[in-house]
Amino acid sequence: MLSVADLHVNYGAISALRGVSVDIAQGEIVALIGPNGAGKTSLLMAIAGIVRAAGGCVEFGGHSILGKSAETILRLGISVVPENREIFTKLSVWENLLIGATARRDRQQVARDIDRVTALFPKLAQRRNDPAGLFSGGEQQMLAIARAMMAAPKLLMLDEPSLGLAPIVIDAVYTAIQELSGAGVTILLVEQNAERALSIAHRAYLISTGEIVFSGTSEEIHSGGNVHKAYFGFRTDDADRRSGIPK
Repeated sequence: MLSVADLHVNYGAISALRGVSVDIAQGEIVALIGPNGAGKTSLLMAIAGIVRAAGGCVEFGGHSILGKSAETILRLGISVVPENREIFTKLSVWENLLIGATARRDRQQVARDIDRVTALFPKLAQRRNDPAGLFSGGEQQMLAIARAMMAAPKLLMLDEPSLGLAPIVIDAVYTAIQELSGAGVTILLVEQNAERALSIAHRAYLISTGEIVFSGTSEEIHSGGNVHKAYFGFRTDDADRRSGIPK
């Protein structure tokens, strides 16, 4: 469904992405994990057309989308839930959801989809007329995901959906992500919480300092201390040797 090849993103003299390549098949949950500042958000923003790439190739459904506007990419079927959620705090749940559907013309289906996403997050249905600014962080995250789904995406990209949330709320958000996957939505999940992301992902990419340093299944990512290497600069077995712990 999505193919990213040799992607470069620069912010002035700073190189945020250096030749990143990622592939996502239809129906997959793919996790992109790595430490702060690794380039995770830059990759999402470049795919979504929010940040302009300096070079490389991005194809969606076999067609190049590199250089297309964010609105065009949204209409093609890629929706993003940003890290800071960016909900409209003075507007109600209902109004936020309608804004998520502004690129659509099938109003009857939009109404059905509002029922579908509020069924996924029952708290939104209960508070559909309340201003979103009165919501807790978890409720705002649920609203941000629901609003992104109102664009009827083929690919949903989530940036740090567990950030700042209580464990019980994280459980609810991740359950919803799995339900969306079960309904046929392809998902690119960006997380610093590697363990949680790997618990539901079919495959994962490890990114560090703007480069993909490892890719594979959750088991492959864990084997040989690959997560430790990406986050801390050393492998698990190196740490064991330093501490004198036998293998």
